[in-house]
Amino acid sequence: MDLEFTPAELAFREEVRAFFAENVPAEWLTRVRAGLRLEPQELIAYQKALAARGWGAPTWPVEYGGPGWSPAQNYIFESESARAGAPIQFHQGLELIGPIIFTYGSQELKDRYLPGIINADDWWCQGYSEPGAGSDLASLRTTAVRDGDHYVLNGQKMWTSYAQVASHMFVLARTSQEPKRQQGISLLLVDMTTPGIAIRKIETMDEKYTTNEVFLDDVRVPVGNLVGEEGRGWEYGKVLLDRERMVCSATAIHLPQVLDGVREAAAARKVRGVPLIETPAFAAQLAQLEIEAMALETMVLRLLADLASGADSGPRGSMVKLRWSDLYQRATALWIDAHGPEAAHFRALDGEGPADMPYAMQGALYSRVTSIYGGSSEIQHNIIARRALGL
Repeated sequence: MDLEFTPAELAFREEVRAFFAENVPAEWLTRVRAGLRLEPQELIAYQKALAARGWGAPTWPVEYGGPGWSPAQNYIFESESARAGAPIQFHQGLELIGPIIFTYGSQELKDRYLPGIINADDWWCQGYSEPGAGSDLASLRTTAVRDGDHYVLNGQKMWTSYAQVASHMFVLARTSQEPKRQQGISLLLVDMTTPGIAIRKIETMDEKYTTNEVFLDDVRVPVGNLVGEEGRGWEYGKVLLDRERMVCSATAIHLPQVLDGVREAAAARKVRGVPLIETPAFAAQLAQLEIEAMALETMVLRLLADLASGADSGPRGSMVKLRWSDLYQRATALWIDAHGPEAAHFRALDGEGPADMPYAMQGALYSRVTSIYGGSSEIQHNIIARRALGL
């Protein structure tokens, strides 16, 4: 794997830097550094700017609207995005259902949905998890019964991010009862304005409204919105979940943003007259995280090289997801430590504390979910044990 950039790649890097300098407001940096998502309208505006430049779907093939970038160009784009404080593109459409549609969907579905994903005209949410069917997704009970030219959906989905603003949802539902739980599951694309859909907010510790329950009561979905073949949704869903873990590859490249926040906070706080960042114990913790972040970045580069060559990445997506979630949680915890005792009561500071403290706290809260979504850390360990170690 050659880690040196060619002259053409260096020129591309300058092009990317110029784009971010023009299109990324400085006020985004602290929120993005904390790992927090921007508001939907901000993400939509950012996506539209990328689409106008021809960069709306960096990992997609040219024939479906992607730029046809090499792994090195994708890496340059993501690393410069992190450097500029740009947000990670909202992935439900771009990295999850979009590739499933262009790989398994009909031409009608490709023509209908892919442009809207790239141009941010559509916002997708994921209808997978249910009460009693989270990591054990094969236990899902939502049904889709064929009725003429439609499927009729009934069931409940949980932890559905941004359902309240989504225009569409991709849903795993049981279209037949089979002896094996993984059989008889199909993947359907649902318009969120369809009668029978109800959304209920789930309150979360970070006080951000992103998570919902979705209730499906006799929701009629055209048969043409079936992705691929009936009963093969589990197969497509596993591919989609692998891609969700691969999204962490891009996220891992943004980890140095959090460490920048740690560094700045530790430099500003003094302990017995000495900047915290100069104390041996804290400096050692920070250095250890930086070393592990560099190692993770190298793992991501190898993964990108494998994907470009068409090699099977195996369980590496799970490895990256596992390492990234652990490092992100440790980094945000160290960011809080850098603020010292004031971090314990930041709400009462009324603007008198460090400007980034609320974002550090929210980032630390948000980081808890990174070891849950996309398959919990326990699930990732099991995948690695089976697929890498043969246990």
